Amino acid sequence: VQLQASGGGLVQAGGSLRLSCAASGRTSSSYALGWFRQVLGKERDFVATISWTGGSTIYADSVKGRFTISRDNAKNTVYLQMNSLKPEDTAVYYCAADRDMSNLAGYDYWGQGTLVTVSS
Repeated sequence: VQLQASGGGLVQAGGSLRLSCAASGRTSSSYALGWFRQVLGKERDFVATISWTGGSTIYADSVKGRFTISRDNAKNTVYLQMNSLKPEDTAVYYCAADRDMSNLAGYDYWGQGTLVTVSS
């Protein structure tokens, strides 16, 4: 599975951004797709994930109520709508894929990151 993330940028606190991640590969539609983020010098953290059907989602507590993950299997794309952004959301955001959406510590496939910067 190949993953290509996009949509990062600079936004003021309180603003919104939508990240996209296009998946490709023979069975990419049967994978859970998730978003993780990493601040320079820190470990990569889980943000949100969605099952391959789109029927189940999991969010990190830090983003619940502000971020929404969704997917369009016809386009093999997962989205992360980020609202009410805070400076502490600043990070490089990565999309990832795995057959087991709950395998948060070990997703098999990773895309390149997209930088999100939230100014105060």
